[in-house]
Amino acid sequence: MNLLAAMRYLVALDEHRHFGRAAQACHITQPALSNALRALEREFSVVIVQRGRAYAGLTHEGRAVLATARRMLRDNEVLRQELRGTELAPQGRLRMAAVPTAMPMLLRFASLLRQQHPGLVPALHAMSSPDIERGLEELSLDLALGYSDRIRRPRTHCAPQYQEHYYLLQSAPARACVADTLHAAEPLTWVQAAQQPLCLLTPDMHNRQIVERSFLAVGVLVQAAMETNSVQALLQAVGEGQMASIVPGAVLATVRHTPGLRAWPLAEPVVVSEVAFLYQQSQQTMPAMEAARALMALDEWQQQCLQHAGALQALATAPPPQP
Repeated sequence: MNLLAAMRYLVALDEHRHFGRAAQACHITQPALSNALRALEREFSVVIVQRGRAYAGLTHEGRAVLATARRMLRDNEVLRQELRGTELAPQGRLRMAAVPTAMPMLLRFASLLRQQHPGLVPALHAMSSPDIERGLEELSLDLALGYSDRIRRPRTHCAPQYQEHYYLLQSAPARACVADTLHAAEPLTWVQAAQQPLCLLTPDMHNRQIVERSFLAVGVLVQAAMETNSVQALLQAVGEGQMASIVPGAVLATVRHTPGLRAWPLAEPVVVSEVAFLYQQSQQTMPAMEAARALMALDEWQQQCLQHAGALQALATAPPPQP
């Protein structure tokens, strides 16, 4: 039995919660995956997988084996990176995640990292805050970009990157279409924003919770006209001209050159949320992770944060939105 391969199959099964999908992700047949897991059970003389007509989860002993499997796979990746790369030219995968509204900035970061170190392969995922923290704790993620105020586990380290500011985004009337996204010279209030039909992220998203708290702070209870867990769908709803939305600067920056859109910074109150890189403190750090942490401190990345996140400056003026 190839112990490392069997451990990899177990991790895949836990991630996909389905024998067939796990086998497909591992590029093997389902019988081969099942046989490897049974061999793993014989090796440790315990039942690892609860079996029924379909996958039913892991046993208590199976969770313990899974934790060891994740550590083994991480140690294996660290060793591979140390053997294949050098300090100046690291190689290997870096598993990264971001909350959906921070994904544009994670993509910019990963692109800069690849420019500096072509041997690295960033793997990016959009995830909720609880899933990010769980992934970091279970070693299925190496690095994440998310809200620092959502972190509950002491081993998760926060490296603040930028302050997230919020804007009302709306489609402009056809006669007023412009070549750039605009905002008003004077900020718009949250009370004024509440008068728009709003497409918002779903309630399980931390961004939605920030928006709702901001409205409640001015005595407004907002009912979303449409909800989605996809930032792309949210932007499309605004672009179709029927909806407005509340978006952070990092999302607004992705459409600032889209004709026919307008945006206004929101005030009264001015709301900011800290976005940070999140990772587990470890005595043994992968070369890929060391390269990522070095990039965080470089002026090139910090300039990206100033230009494409937070309080955006390079926006023109526009008239107030139509109710």
